[in-house]
Amino acid sequence: MSSSSLFTSSLSGSSAAPHPLTPYGWDADWEAEFAPYAAQGLVPGRVARVDRGQCDVITADGTVRADTEFVTPRDPLKVVCTGDWVAVDADGADPRYVQTYLPRRTSFVRSTSSKRSEGQVLAANVDHSIIAVSLAAELDLARIERFLALGWESGGQPVVVLTKADLVPDAVTLGHLVEDVETAAPGVQVLPVSATSGDGVDVLAAVVSGGTSVLLGQSGAGKSTLANALAGADVMEVQAIRDVDGKGRHTTTTRNLIPLPGGGVLIDTPGLRGVGLWDAESGVGQVFSEIEELAARCRFHDCAHGAEPGCAVLDAVENGVLPERRLDSYRKLIRENQRIVAKTDARARAEMRRQWRLRGAEGRAALDAKRGRLR
Repeated sequence: MSSSSLFTSSLSGSSAAPHPLTPYGWDADWEAEFAPYAAQGLVPGRVARVDRGQCDVITADGTVRADTEFVTPRDPLKVVCTGDWVAVDADGADPRYVQTYLPRRTSFVRSTSSKRSEGQVLAANVDHSIIAVSLAAELDLARIERFLALGWESGGQPVVVLTKADLVPDAVTLGHLVEDVETAAPGVQVLPVSATSGDGVDVLAAVVSGGTSVLLGQSGAGKSTLANALAGADVMEVQAIRDVDGKGRHTTTTRNLIPLPGGGVLIDTPGLRGVGLWDAESGVGQVFSEIEELAARCRFHDCAHGAEPGCAVLDAVENGVLPERRLDSYRKLIRENQRIVAKTDARARAEMRRQWRLRGAEGRAALDAKRGRLR
């Protein structure tokens, strides 16, 4: 029986054993999406890692190496990435190619640091965004809010994990740190975790057991150590942070997909120095939901919350209801998001003009050729 036939039999309600890809998130909906490709004799699989024009794809018959030539378009947002479900050539093809990938349910996207302000997909088909924040350094609430905005925009549920909690042995101090983060993360679970002692790991494992999670954070946040704790094995290399400044090295250099023993799949990512927004207006609004609610009560519907009379947001700051730091962070992210959207729109218009010019040139060439035949 072929791999594609196995998918149909394993999810059709029969007494057959679960399909080998079920632990990686395969379900009846993915099967239905894949049906046209199964009819072509292609094999389904999930991308575990992408590098140098090739990728590792987990299939029913094991992990295969496949070429990504057909899934590397000019648009970086459409390039195949870790977490994608793909259609791969059947066993026997040499080389094997990823022919296409299934439409993504969700994707975690940030803007690149390039001057072209392009988007970069860090992970696809993600249910949870785990934002790892080290308690070995001073909390940067603004950075947490930035990660959260992207996490909400991705379509997944963000979770903030305060790693290295064993470095804060005083329960009262730890409680205050958790409360500080909770004020910056309304509606988000905040978990203090110590991979060293194991405290909190079981709680996090239960949270992420129901789907795919992407692990995000700066270098030195303890992501690889946390990944090993969740996996119950040393699946990721770990390096010590630098004593001179407390910063970590880039232990993880590619995105990797790891099945977890308690259920669920984890995508570990390299440490992120830059976390630029990418069309994350709704995500920003979710992070600062209390400001959005206050803004609805402002006298003017287009209030900029600067010096306008009847501004409910400024009143809340003045009355101590809303921390001024939150408003400053909100303004900064809104401005940044507006800039990136404007640049993206400008690029789209430029590309459209280029296509028009190209089609015009092709049309003129065709007309000249026709005239030449008529002479």
